[in-house]
Amino acid sequence: MSTSELSRQERHHSFDGWQEVWQHASSVLNCRMNFSVYLPPQAAEGPVPVLYWLSGLTCNEQNLITKAGFQRYAAELGIMVVTMDTSPRGQDIADDTSWDLGQGAGFYLNATQQPWAQHYRMYDYLVHELPQLITKHFPTNGRQAIAGHSMGGHGALMIAAKNPGRFTSVSAFAPIVAPSQVPWGQKAFTAYLGESRQDWQQWDTQHLIEQGSTLPPALIDQGLDDPFYPHQLTTPLLETLCQAKGLDVHFRYHAGYDHSYYFISSFIEEHIRFHASALSG
Repeated sequence: MSTSELSRQERHHSFDGWQEVWQHASSVLNCRMNFSVYLPPQAAEGPVPVLYWLSGLTCNEQNLITKAGFQRYAAELGIMVVTMDTSPRGQDIADDTSWDLGQGAGFYLNATQQPWAQHYRMYDYLVHELPQLITKHFPTNGRQAIAGHSMGGHGALMIAAKNPGRFTSVSAFAPIVAPSQVPWGQKAFTAYLGESRQDWQQWDTQHLIEQGSTLPPALIDQGLDDPFYPHQLTTPLLETLCQAKGLDVHFRYHAGYDHSYYFISSFIEEHIRFHASALSG
């Protein structure tokens, strides 16, 4: 494994595999970025498939790897799991005083407005630059799946819809499925993309599917005690649309569960197994 472009920040033995955190200089985001890679024990013997995980507002590459407990299942099933920061970061990078805009809140799109456009190109980073690094430096067989939580659920679904055939499967916990219709998305889209709602639509899963985009097999979980449900997480809108379009998307609603990693850790095994089945072909 050649890693001359990368600097390893952490390495922890976990279920006979390795949980690592790497840093590199991103030419897309014009800053240094961290990403994490879980290498299952099977990666020591040959290439394995990759699951990309997109985290939510305020999170970074650490949340999934320290809170979800996914490593046990990724090790059993032979899946590399890659997660990245949720935005560019640094003293010279545009930010906002609120927690749901700026650093930690990149929304996985390409910003067009100032002062955001120079750095906030998370879509290009995730779709192009990061996968190229993973392919070059880590033992992947080229098969990919994608998943995420909240803002990251929006990102996972939107990216899967915009890149047909690329991912074997997609899953999400408490995703923002129609960001153009909810306060979080409207605030971010106005700042990053401007006032034109037409410019927002290419980054909105609900709109993409209404216009004919599709999804690979999908699993979506939503906690019914989530404080952001339903006014920010309009899950039933997407469920109704997917049913009308005949898409293979399975929605599950869970009484008592909130928006936290307690919710994610309760069902992460089922998501990892869902993706493993698709990644195995």
